[in-house]
Amino acid sequence: MTAALYPCQITHTRSRPHRTFRYRSYLWLVDLDSLPRLPLPLRPLARFQARDHLSGAGGSLRASVDTYLAQHGISLPGGRVLMLGHARTLGYVFNPLTVFWCHDADGSLAAVIAEVHNTYGGRHTYLLHPDSHGRAEADKDFYVSPFLPVAGRYRLHLPEPGGRLRLGVTLHLDGQAMLAASVTGTRRRYTPRRLLGCALRHPWVTGQVTALIHWQGIRLAARRLPVSPRPADRPLEGTR
Repeated sequence: MTAALYPCQITHTRSRPHRTFRYRSYLWLVDLDSLPRLPLPLRPLARFQARDHLSGAGGSLRASVDTYLAQHGISLPGGRVLMLGHARTLGYVFNPLTVFWCHDADGSLAAVIAEVHNTYGGRHTYLLHPDSHGRAEADKDFYVSPFLPVAGRYRLHLPEPGGRLRLGVTLHLDGQAMLAASVTGTRRRYTPRRLLGCALRHPWVTGQVTALIHWQGIRLAARRLPVSPRPADRPLEGTR
């Protein structure tokens, strides 16, 4: 597989109070066994490092994924793993959601790993077994936003990206959809020129994502929304 870039729109919609938050970004889709080799001048724009995902160990991203899956009784001899997310850019990375599609040697989907980061340095993974339409569910058990409790159930729509990227996550609490997030975009084959174009449109893209999330938090705090205290947890909770 050739690495791909997805210029995309990311949307978050809260139901109470009703608030919609949108921003544009770009994401990478890469094969962990064939990470893109960037020209030297562009390497600060995209680094894929094991320390940024899962347990942060293992020597390589692929080894980290294999170790994590093995701990859950899953082996992928000869299978491919595709990852969608931000690369480390200009020395910094923040991935609200990274998705790993893990395949058996015959190409069938063995599992999906949805990895969530929060802005407090925490990291958590959900091991999923989606249906043929990419749909799965999981109980929320990781603190993400101070304005939502660690409760409820996620309904996820995570089909493997093709020409189009269409992902969705909805948090249901007490029978109601409290938060819906979506990512939509169009696939573009990676080339150095295309990456440079994305970087010029979104300078320091991962720093931009963090800043926008904090700005949205300030706007919600200004509306005096109740705050859920952050529980004491391990920085890499749930990644083993």
